[in-house]
Amino acid sequence: MSQRETIRGFEQYQRSRLQFVQMIADRASRPQNIETLQSAGAMSLLRSLILDVVPSIQQTAALALGRLADHSIDLAEVVVREDILLHLVHSLPSKNRFFKKSAAFVLRAVAKHSSGLAQAVVACGGVDAMVLCLEEFDPAVKEAAAWALCNVAQHNELLAQTVVDAGAIPLLMLCFREPEMALKCIAASTLCDICKHTPELAQAVVDTGAVPHLAQMILNPDAKLKRQVFSALSQISKHSVGLAEMVIEAEIFPAALICLRDPDKYVRKNVSTLMREVVKHSPELSQVIVNCGGMSAVIDSLGDCQGSLRLPGIMMLGYVATHSENLAMAVILSKGVHQLALCLSEEPEHHIKAATAWSIGQIGYHTPEHAKAVATANLLPRLLQLYMEASSSEDLQVKSKDALKSILQKCTYLPALEPLLYDAPSNILKHVVCQFSKVLPHDSKARRLFVTSGGLKKVQEMDAEQGSPLQEYINAINSCFPEEIVRYYTPGYSEVLLEKLENYQLT
Repeated sequence: MSQRETIRGFEQYQRSRLQFVQMIADRASRPQNIETLQSAGAMSLLRSLILDVVPSIQQTAALALGRLADHSIDLAEVVVREDILLHLVHSLPSKNRFFKKSAAFVLRAVAKHSSGLAQAVVACGGVDAMVLCLEEFDPAVKEAAAWALCNVAQHNELLAQTVVDAGAIPLLMLCFREPEMALKCIAASTLCDICKHTPELAQAVVDTGAVPHLAQMILNPDAKLKRQVFSALSQISKHSVGLAEMVIEAEIFPAALICLRDPDKYVRKNVSTLMREVVKHSPELSQVIVNCGGMSAVIDSLGDCQGSLRLPGIMMLGYVATHSENLAMAVILSKGVHQLALCLSEEPEHHIKAATAWSIGQIGYHTPEHAKAVATANLLPRLLQLYMEASSSEDLQVKSKDALKSILQKCTYLPALEPLLYDAPSNILKHVVCQFSKVLPHDSKARRLFVTSGGLKKVQEMDAEQGSPLQEYINAINSCFPEEIVRYYTPGYSEVLLEKLENYQLT
């Protein structure tokens, strides 16, 4: 064989290897091909190809491995068992930027599935390697590395702490200075997944000056970036008053309220989530949001969305109302009760109904005036219905019952209470009757209406145990009326009268 033929043979062998690995990488991008590739032994073949002397074959093999590992946890576990991660990590310093990007994709794909697989990435030195990749000049390598770190940090506190200890946070902060929008997005997402676990991890992010940098990007036109920015700020705010105050001090409000009208529904949801995490901590933080127009903006936004997108706004109103009578009244005056009533009637999901019932209870439990605002929105029968329906989830039943009881204990608006006399079970009925026993002694018009509407008759028909609270409330009501009227509406009294008639002797 001539030298030329030999060279041609080697070139053909190289082309064949490249074509082969490109074919696997291409087919691995389609889910329907995964099982075939797996049964054909693609993993073993790719393992040998990442050791190839040709850089383009190495990086394409790594890309194919990443796509397979991304598809399922089983394939990701094969990558770990075959020691592919260890080779990828150890060879990174000597490889070009294309290989580094593909290797980072493999680490990202493995780490996403479980904390155990993410720990395998840590064990092979993958986190330290990805932090070094954040120092690369190529933005695509930085993006791939940040994504791999994000998938490690998302699982639990220990893994997130590993990412922090490796020195990732300052380098992620530098990513915000790059012009590439995708890099900014994944950097914000990684910070978010670090922050979410504990106050200490959130503080570590805050200590690098992350909040002002995130605040500068809230009005960026890119929707994906805004989603991640508001999500990161939410995860920082949720842990403590101090962290929430740092977010407020970055002066993101009222500018962030503009994003409640953003075309992207997830941007709107994440803004509401941020506000919920801020207001839950204290009356003072709630007042800040109210003063800048945040509550009215959230109430308006609830009318423009459906389903889970409503949930953070619904809960935000409940948290605001919890803190004080004045803040609860601010919700009422902003027509928050009306909007919550719509959510309760429109939403089919039980967890959203439960959150709505909880928020309604937080508004109505303060004073008779607050309870009346809820009662006049016809919410008491609706809460009772949700509590009594067998199809309601356990959480929905509990939330509806608790809200109903807390509102009833303050409600003195009798027209809203009277329908409950006919439908409520005994554990709710006693609270309804209790309120009548408080109001009727001091209101002659209410007493007259109570008789003519049939309320007094219904009370006499109730089966209450002697000495029970319900019987005591009934006795208190009866004492408000002449004895003959009470007897007239007592069950069986008509038979007594007829018997007297039969025994009556004319003189």
